[in-house]
Amino acid sequence: MKIICTGLNYKSHIDEFAYPKPDKPLFFLKPDTSLLLKNRPFFLPDFSHDVQYELELVVRINKVGKCIQERFAHTYYDAVGLGIDFTARDLQKQCQKYGEPWEIAKGFDSSAAVSNFISLSDLLPVDNLNFHLILDGKKVQQGNTSEMLFSIDYLIAYISQFITLKTGDLLFTGTPSGVGRVEINNHLQACLEGKKLLDFYIK
Repeated sequence: MKIICTGLNYKSHIDEFAYPKPDKPLFFLKPDTSLLLKNRPFFLPDFSHDVQYELELVVRINKVGKCIQERFAHTYYDAVGLGIDFTARDLQKQCQKYGEPWEIAKGFDSSAAVSNFISLSDLLPVDNLNFHLILDGKKVQQGNTSEMLFSIDYLIAYISQFITLKTGDLLFTGTPSGVGRVEINNHLQACLEGKKLLDFYIK
């Protein structure tokens, strides 16, 4: 099982960090040890002083595929959920400064909180899904999949040129604006089309 994460896929997030707009998808991998499931608490690591949340729609791949054509990509997933890509922002900035890989800032243990999944048959079209994140009772992130620069089907087609997708792989599809730091005792809740899928604490 692989965790494939998409960066810079919402204009609002690109603007808040003043990044250049990408002309093709940016993706990276997290190891399976980064998974945080069943709304277990997230424990702040000692190696970072600025861990930030990034709420994302997560797609679960349901069959093996390589070099998938975009028009067939929708047949390679049948369920979506929500995930939080926890990022050690201070370490990421250091990596960016020296042109180093991001794994130390993105792939650490428990850095990928993932919810249960909902069948697409129970949701609106996948290109028009609303989701949001609440931190200590305040809505801090809100997005709609129609705002993606690169659609889910395009991401699958593009990524599968380089990496074979397998059953059970998870695809994080990018975060909207509003990312921010987490602190001990913060309470995170995330909803997809009004359904609460994530509900856990920072320890």
